Amino acid sequence: MATMPPQRGRTKNGAHTTDTAGKMSGEAETTLLEPRTPVPPDEYATTFREAEEPTVEVKVGDARTIAMADDSADLVVTSPPYYKKRDYGVEGQIGQETTPKEYVDALMDCLKEWRRILRPTGSVFLNVGDTYVKRSLAGIPGRIEAAAIDDGWLVRNRIIWAKDGGMPEPAKNRLAGRHEYIIHLTPRSDYYYDLFGYSQDVGNGANPGDVWRINPERNMGRHLAPFPREIVRRAILLACPLVVCKKCGTPKSRKVARTDQLDPTRPQAKRAMELAKEARLTPEHIAAIQATGVSDAGKALRVQTGTGRNAVTVQALAAEAKKALGGYFREFTFARKVTVGWTGCDCGDDAPYERGVVLDPFMGTGTTLRTAYSMGRTGIGVDLNPITDENFTGFTSQPTLDQ
Repeated sequence: MATMPPQRGRTKNGAHTTDTAGKMSGEAETTLLEPRTPVPPDEYATTFREAEEPTVEVKVGDARTIAMADDSADLVVTSPPYYKKRDYGVEGQIGQETTPKEYVDALMDCLKEWRRILRPTGSVFLNVGDTYVKRSLAGIPGRIEAAAIDDGWLVRNRIIWAKDGGMPEPAKNRLAGRHEYIIHLTPRSDYYYDLFGYSQDVGNGANPGDVWRINPERNMGRHLAPFPREIVRRAILLACPLVVCKKCGTPKSRKVARTDQLDPTRPQAKRAMELAKEARLTPEHIAAIQATGVSDAGKALRVQTGTGRNAVTVQALAAEAKKALGGYFREFTFARKVTVGWTGCDCGDDAPYERGVVLDPFMGTGTTLRTAYSMGRTGIGVDLNPITDENFTGFTSQPTLDQ
């Protein structure tokens, strides 16, 4: 693949550029944490050290007809031009259609092409916003979702990109818009998804939720609608595998197991560990607690489906442990989980593998590609009107696009 410099300014179809700095419409937030710097995971230096180095490729073309093979990408992360927002004067651009329906139809043509390119386990993270037409919201995100469902896509999440601040709006009879949408679509139900890895990174529990409060990066570039790295980083954490089998395209998925480790800073957890030590409970006791959970405790024994189905030995160990721990046994049902390995495929352990591939069909200044590369994945960008500079080829961790 040929490595080319980054796109600067505008995207191919007038899309939001993916500049390394800034957010949509230059919006500013003052109460949010700074975005995390994209970095490659440790597994590329250990478990998957034999995988080929990631590459970057820029293609001049239309998002509806991309020169890529079938089943060749793992994730699409992109922000197409919003309906009736800006006319960039590029022939073939999306966003200036006469009606919302025509605009949505154009995006459906894109999705058809992206489905061809995606592996069966792939996903699309589509950043879209709404538009006022004749003093009413046009309902663009909802129209896209409905059309995608009718075309066979699964809408897995409507993620809210929330912003505490933003550019002032002149309207005096409605509230200023402070959010956009990131629609997660998949062609099939058995797609790659690393919720554990994502939650370990962003925090806020085992399932952090569908509201992303993202601090913008300062935008010194010329483009009016920059795309933040943090959105790309989160999408990659969730839905782009580290590596896939070169023969069959199956992604390596994380194997997770629960441990007996608790958080000693929590008084209840600390007391549970003390009681377990005093009673000389074994790892088998703790595993039995985790296998039965609260299914034989109180009301759950009477109302939960499937109670009493654990092996007799497991039930006996769990009973011993719960007698020693009392109500503190529940702490061990929330013990920490750890990665214990990665799934394989029918091609065997010796089958070669390659880096996961991220595609941005409206690549703009190349933030998606930069972020993917920084995280150890291969990045491919498409744009009708590439505008590049000399900094793209270097791929430093914090490239400057527009001096």
